[in-house]
Amino acid sequence: MKVIRAKTAGFCFGVDRAVKLTYDLLAEGRKVATLGPLIHNPQVVADLEDKGALTCADVADVPDGYEVIIRSHGVPREVYEKISTRGLAYHDATCPFVAKIHKLAAEAGKKGALLLVAGDANHPEVQGIVGHATGLVRVFADLGQLQDLLPELLQQKSIHVVAQTTFRIESWESCKAFLKKECTKAEIFDTICNATWARQQEAEDLSQKCDRMVVIGGHHSSNTQKLLQVAARHTTAINVETADELDPQWLAGAETVGVTAGASTPSSIIEEVLNSMSEEIRDDMSFAEMLEAS
Repeated sequence: MKVIRAKTAGFCFGVDRAVKLTYDLLAEGRKVATLGPLIHNPQVVADLEDKGALTCADVADVPDGYEVIIRSHGVPREVYEKISTRGLAYHDATCPFVAKIHKLAAEAGKKGALLLVAGDANHPEVQGIVGHATGLVRVFADLGQLQDLLPELLQQKSIHVVAQTTFRIESWESCKAFLKKECTKAEIFDTICNATWARQQEAEDLSQKCDRMVVIGGHHSSNTQKLLQVAARHTTAINVETADELDPQWLAGAETVGVTAGASTPSSIIEEVLNSMSEEIRDDMSFAEMLEAS
């Protein structure tokens, strides 16, 4: 069995930055509280909590004397106001790609344009984007929902369109093509981040070469689930959070297995999964040699 690891697997820049910041503050003995789970990876969140970090659902839940960490997903504008009212110190780990969308959201309102957001309305990143808008906003999850909005869109004088940074590329391209044909007044901003483009494209290519695809990452991680969807279009794919979830029987009969991971998956978990797979390899090459050869 040959194992091919995606080059883009693991932490993206924004997540790595937020995680490093939090660990560094804890190492300094600071009292820190994250607004929501820092990343969509239960193992990392549990480790941070073991080291003293608090996970708080709201600013009101943060104890006095704690420093607030805003995660890479970003937050609505009103959250900053709540932090200021409480007089709490805070560290803003909002991903720069997300912060750029916040600015676009605010600018759309100032120009009197409807803000159209491609994404999951229940995802914290999208909620943060909507929370920075100063005018009319509409969110759609796919082409079908966008088509349903067309009658309203045609009534607008100006429309600015952005996407959640982890939106599925294939869906985004379909939505852009629809808007360019049916709603020419829409000004489209390509806001899917570089890491998402690279990961999804590599998953697309790799899954076409493999009998199986293992996608490592949180079951509630948006970008991980999108990688799973991409891979599943071409081969049999599975999502695991840890090595314990990978059943050796699932690999039976596979000649080539591809491995990728979501943006919130630490390298330690990726290595654990790869090591567990090494036990299934039945040829003369060492696992390290096989990875190098792939």
